[in-house]
Amino acid sequence: MAELTRIYDGFIPGAHEIEGFGAGGFRFADMSHRGSIIVMPSGIVMWDARVPADITLQSLAPILAEPAGAIELLLIGTGSGLLPLQPALRAGLKAAGIGVDPMATAHAIATFNILFAEKRLVAAALLAVA
Repeated sequence: MAELTRIYDGFIPGAHEIEGFGAGGFRFADMSHRGSIIVMPSGIVMWDARVPADITLQSLAPILAEPAGAIELLLIGTGSGLLPLQPALRAGLKAAGIGVDPMATAHAIATFNILFAEKRLVAAALLAVA
């Protein structure tokens, strides 16, 4: 088993693929977390969002705090099904130079892992699913 990375304030540094999900959480970096997460090239952070209505520019602050150009595409896992994003959210991410693609969490994880393997500048905001 790989050496576990230290966790500081809910942040796991480093780039990690998502190893699994379900039962309200995710597996990554040889550990698991119950609840939603934001996955970035710089690391994974716990995310307080629980339902699609919680997905706002404010809740995506960790994404917007990344250096310019660090993320080209944000995949948003909206739970068990696809739900559209608010126009203001799309506009705010576009203004930050970040493309966005909402999809069911399962599809977002699969897409993220493929793009991650291709070394693309991708991030994912993933709502946990039961």
